[in-house]
Amino acid sequence: MAETVTPFGTTSTHAHLLASLDPLLREWLPRQRWFAGKGRPVTGFTPVAVTELLPPDGRLGLYHLLVRVHQPPALGAPAHPGDCYQLLIGVREALPPRLAPALIGHVADGPLAGRTVYEALHDTRPAEVLLEALRARARVGGLRFERDPHHEIREGLVPRLMTAEQSNSSVVYGDTFILKLLRRVVPGVNPDLEIPLALAREGCPRVPAPTAWLHAEQAGEPDGAYVLAVLQPYVSGAADGWELALRELAKGEDFTAEARALGRATAEVHTALARALPTVTLGHTQLRLLVDGMTERLAAAVRAVPALLPYERGLRSAYEALATLAAEGRTWTAQRIHGDLHLGQCLRSPSGQWSLIDFEGEPARPLAERRMAQPPVRDIAGMLRSFDYAAHSAAAPAADWARSCRAAYCSGYAEVAGRDPRTDPVLLRAHETDKAVYEVVYEARHRPDWLPVPLSAIRRLAASEPI
Repeated sequence: MAETVTPFGTTSTHAHLLASLDPLLREWLPRQRWFAGKGRPVTGFTPVAVTELLPPDGRLGLYHLLVRVHQPPALGAPAHPGDCYQLLIGVREALPPRLAPALIGHVADGPLAGRTVYEALHDTRPAEVLLEALRARARVGGLRFERDPHHEIREGLVPRLMTAEQSNSSVVYGDTFILKLLRRVVPGVNPDLEIPLALAREGCPRVPAPTAWLHAEQAGEPDGAYVLAVLQPYVSGAADGWELALRELAKGEDFTAEARALGRATAEVHTALARALPTVTLGHTQLRLLVDGMTERLAAAVRAVPALLPYERGLRSAYEALATLAAEGRTWTAQRIHGDLHLGQCLRSPSGQWSLIDFEGEPARPLAERRMAQPPVRDIAGMLRSFDYAAHSAAAPAADWARSCRAAYCSGYAEVAGRDPRTDPVLLRAHETDKAVYEVVYEARHRPDWLPVPLSAIRRLAASEPI
């Protein structure tokens, strides 16, 4: 695309700007839901890029920051150069009351001395600046605002920040578009843009096609640019799959028809991805690596959560059974998948159409791993576990509800894919076991009250009971 002459500002790489923000960010960052380094002190920052989007000489200023955050490594973890975060910092003389929740702090020295800085996405004008830049295909310093030339972005769309996000931030523009701003970023091809673009080329209607996106070109980065944000159509009036399931559970309503439809939608996405991106055959060597990874994660989980110890042998048998089939010459096909599929990653439109969203994968895993071809059953296992979680979230646990939904989802998948995941029980059990083991560790660390949910699945999987 041609470079656009734009009024959005000039690049600033002044390290002293970040130095003046340092004491404020050390206090503010750990309180953000999307900050991954909770529990460890912030010891410093290194600027990756500092870009001025609105000069702070008027009523409002706006800076785009990519900063590397330094922290001591977690116990037993190797040394790490620090995660890179994307920040949008607003600058005002004083904050109006409506922006009080966005306050970062008051700057004591440096180029912004005496000013107030805040999380800019809470403010209408900075959010408008981002959309204007995407519409204009602006280039500001190392920032590249790109847009699909076949899609227009009309003016006058009123922005509002969504508050339910955890690992990223999203702004909705007039119920027409949603901009997902990635918070913890790494250089390279991000699947949250790569996969929806590939599905759009295939004409797959189950994933909103990207309208525009933002990336940063970084000199000296061996893995290329950072993908920073993706703008997609907003499914107005859509129901989040998790909330919808809980609502139907609370009313005692049957959910199997929705589960079946969701299985069909998943299969449509998998089928389109297999056409759009390369597939690979997993033979004995590849399966051995897969099984070894599962076994290592189980061993680490048992060390971290002793409650797993009585089930370790049974769980390990799920992986050994898969290794045995591979040694006998069985092969499987791997392809690009969603990577972190659960009910909360699905939307049902008012017309009843299901869409899949958020193809970033598990953000804690390395980008190269998130972009690897994997058996589609990994996504299926994630969704089966999600039905189980929903059932245990009800006032009265509903095991029969979960079993019915799991079966309906697999049946719906088979209607499109031509194969039922339950006809490959060894592969399905291994992946569901791996997911449940991950859940046990997560809940033990973050939500101990939820630990009985994955442990109930652990008991079933260790005994090799059917889904």
